[in-house]
Amino acid sequence: MTFDSKQFLSSVSTSPGVYRMLDAQNNTLYVGKAKRLKNRLASYFRGQLNTKTQAMVGRIADVQVTVTRTETEALLLEQTLIKQLRPPYNILLRDDKSYPFVFVTDRHSYPALEYKRARQRSDDGRYLGPYPSSGAVRESLALMQKIFLIRNCEDSVFAHRSRPCLQYQIQRCSAPCVGYISAEDYQRDLEHAVMCLEGKSENVTQELMEAMETASKALNFEEAARLRDQVQQLRQLQQRQFVDTGGGDADMFALAQRPGAIGVSILSVRDGRLLGARHHTPKNDLDLPPETLLTEVVSQYYFGQPHNVPSEVITSHPLDDSELIAEALSQQAGKRIRVTYQVRGHRAQWQQLAITNAEQQLASQLANQTQLTQRFTALQQALGLAETPQRLECFDISHSHGEATVASCVVFDHQGPRKSDYRHFRIEGVAAGDDYAAMQQALTRRLKRVKSGEAIAPDILIVDGGKGQLNMAREVFNDLEITNIILLGVAKGTTRKAGLETLFLETSDNTLNLDPASPALHLIQHIRDESHRFAIAGHRAQRDKARRTSTLQEIPGIGPKRRRELLRFFGGLQGVQKASRDELARVPGINAALAESIYRALNG
Repeated sequence: MTFDSKQFLSSVSTSPGVYRMLDAQNNTLYVGKAKRLKNRLASYFRGQLNTKTQAMVGRIADVQVTVTRTETEALLLEQTLIKQLRPPYNILLRDDKSYPFVFVTDRHSYPALEYKRARQRSDDGRYLGPYPSSGAVRESLALMQKIFLIRNCEDSVFAHRSRPCLQYQIQRCSAPCVGYISAEDYQRDLEHAVMCLEGKSENVTQELMEAMETASKALNFEEAARLRDQVQQLRQLQQRQFVDTGGGDADMFALAQRPGAIGVSILSVRDGRLLGARHHTPKNDLDLPPETLLTEVVSQYYFGQPHNVPSEVITSHPLDDSELIAEALSQQAGKRIRVTYQVRGHRAQWQQLAITNAEQQLASQLANQTQLTQRFTALQQALGLAETPQRLECFDISHSHGEATVASCVVFDHQGPRKSDYRHFRIEGVAAGDDYAAMQQALTRRLKRVKSGEAIAPDILIVDGGKGQLNMAREVFNDLEITNIILLGVAKGTTRKAGLETLFLETSDNTLNLDPASPALHLIQHIRDESHRFAIAGHRAQRDKARRTSTLQEIPGIGPKRRRELLRFFGGLQGVQKASRDELARVPGINAALAESIYRALNG
């Protein structure tokens, strides 16, 4: 079957990650990394390609994606997969066991940070590394040059300069060649760069913050501003360094579930480094709960075939027999194995990364063209229509105790979610918490445009709510004399469990009964869940819009002392605003809950 690139790209994440291109025999053709997966993969199918790339794209039968937290982490995983799989379209080094280093000589008053492919006995100085790839070395050197202004020229060029070069003009070098910086100050900056490359960036940051305060007290504001900029750049660097924690062996099992589809992702970390991910789509014909299903997956993964068992197995859900599985794995591996789902710190970040990958894989599965066609056909049969519906629209309402009420309209067609047609409706002039009036306003605004021909009419309009919401929608249809659109209401069951919804066709006294395994019901559940998600996203954006301008003093729990610690830690309010939740939680006196409050107040 021909690979449907348009359908595939509609569900790909924009996060950093690694992609594997597979042929019809499931062999890996190419492994690549991307800062934004969707943009990078789109370039293969939409841009002007050379002959060899076109030949590779023509052989693609599937593309598998692994989402990572950072581009640097994607780089490390890419190199691991290339060495393991040796894809034919990747560049393979003849000696891929030779890792590059950074070298600092002891023979010069103003040493440069040099790229070295291998150690040499004649060199007098320090070697830093090895690094996983030449790209990692060059990226690290560029960062150190940008933050600490370390020179990158050859010694022969350095010795014959009479005036600063372009690197000084663009603020990438402190011009030691013409004496613009003393040897002592340059050695201090060089030592800071080396400490960062050795993973001691937090120590450097503390030194810079102390120097910044000293300069500020001495009224040397220009120097204090320069040190502040270095602190902010280092904080951004530290935030990106969730690549190698220096230790830790674990396998992460994450399960994502939606009506009619299940995705399981397994991530492996060895010595603190992500090695790869595997994705599975198990069937759940018995409708097992996530805990039982994930227990079966873990058991079959380790006991069904030989695997290198790590010291820890982390799951997204508690297993039914976690103690029993841990005991059996410990006996099999000859060491103590821990099985858990309650983790903190970097292990919680690994767990969340596995969950993200499972959700991404599930989204790709749901967007499969064949499956979508089957669901639309099943919906046609369930409603007794002469033709297959082409366009579905679903409406939902979201607010917090009546605050910032927003209605959502999401659109599905035979290609899946049509996000370019999604709309938010900001509800105004209705009583707080009046969902019926909010639904009436959103539907009226939407259907007036349909009536006038300004907007495309859906074949089926779905309302997320019970009889009251459906009756309100019916009133709007009658007022605007809408007769060519099928009206469908979706009410959650008493247990609010997927598969037990009550469906109303056209009127509240005409119920539609569908089997929980029906593809038609799965399609309705899918668009209902998407409208709910989109409504919440719009509501949060509207609710938090006013809060984004909040100052630190206005955030509950932030007094003068904590405010001073935040500004000192990040070098200013701008640095605080750019910080992630994890980074905020590292500030003395700021716990995870308070970090979440600060992040939401400043970033929405």
